[in-house]
Amino acid sequence: MTLSHTVAVIGGGPAGLMAAEVLSASGVQVHVYDAMPSVGRKFLLAGRGGLNLTHSEPFDIFMSRFGDRRAQLEPMLTQFGPEQVRQWAAGLGIETFVGTSGRVFPTDMKAAPLLRAWLQRLRAAGVQFHMRHRWLVDGDAPIAAASLRFATPGGEATVKADAVVLALGGASWARLGSDGTWAPWLQARGVDVAPLLPANCGFDGAGWSEHFSSRFAGQPFKSVAISFTDSQGRRFARKGEFVATATGIEGSLIYAASAFLRDEIAAHGSATLLLDLLPDRSAEQVLAAVTHPRGARSLSSHLKSRLGLEGIKTGVLHEVLNREAMQDAAQLAATIKAVPLRLVAARPIDEAISTAGGVRFDALDEGLMASALPGVFLAGEMLDWEAPTGGYLLTASMASGAAAARGAIKRLNV
Repeated sequence: MTLSHTVAVIGGGPAGLMAAEVLSASGVQVHVYDAMPSVGRKFLLAGRGGLNLTHSEPFDIFMSRFGDRRAQLEPMLTQFGPEQVRQWAAGLGIETFVGTSGRVFPTDMKAAPLLRAWLQRLRAAGVQFHMRHRWLVDGDAPIAAASLRFATPGGEATVKADAVVLALGGASWARLGSDGTWAPWLQARGVDVAPLLPANCGFDGAGWSEHFSSRFAGQPFKSVAISFTDSQGRRFARKGEFVATATGIEGSLIYAASAFLRDEIAAHGSATLLLDLLPDRSAEQVLAAVTHPRGARSLSSHLKSRLGLEGIKTGVLHEVLNREAMQDAAQLAATIKAVPLRLVAARPIDEAISTAGGVRFDALDEGLMASALPGVFLAGEMLDWEAPTGGYLLTASMASGAAAARGAIKRLNV
């Protein structure tokens, strides 16, 4: 079969690889370019603790996780959503299972076998990979239907393509290949880009004392809940766990609230969340336990015996209550149910699991082509959306890669 069109996919993460898969299936010659020595490096890192592919919750709930960007992402995820991800993995010989949290994982919990099988299938379909090819985004020439310039180990290379899919990631974990350097380049060419911000990130400013930080940094708050109401009246509340750091807090429960916290800090300089140390006990039960006669026992022994509070949970109470307040039963009981933690800054974007911001959807047509750059399609974390961890990031990245590929196919009239 003679391949009549060539498409360059720049970026070898899940969005770029899914774009390559859909394009090659349509009979297009696909070349994937990536600056790193191998593709899928962030994908592999994400799978180090068990690859969370997607989530099994009902689709309407799944879509609610994308917040203000639901309307833009829903058409893509309707075509390639959680069920399709599981079917896709099965097609690669990778069976999946649903964990107790509803998250979906490969049965062996590993990312490497899935990536190997995926690359083998792509190569068999004719996709060609060009590693250590860094796209030179500092040139003045447009990139659609024109020359693409790459820095390679053998010197500068120039290639031509009939269409281009950009899947360069956001700006977190730059050492794995996504550094956000594309943003000013696209802005200079009339593509509207929202500022890149940390998402699914930790925060500084909990105000730990040196004693608390030296003793408890790195330790988890388990079986707790947090709540937060922002200045617009939006409320977040969820149970889970997170970790104290030397300067603040991080972990899955904090990541889930990070968009609210980040935006509140940006608007008002700080955000105060409330930490419930005993979410499975009512305020009345806690007060009854605190006021129960303790005899000769110390307060710490009493809290441990009656409420199971010890270690980091007791430590955080001492961070916000002085000695006198600790002896006030009503104040202590109320604080156990609502420890105030004031946060003043998100951690740097390079430490974040993902990024918010990116190319605004109103700068794209329905096929994810940049209106200012005909023939250039965008996918993955380059787009202006965010989602919590739990399989949402990966599923939406792959769905947008497939959508960008469909947009290119339609434009090329394949």
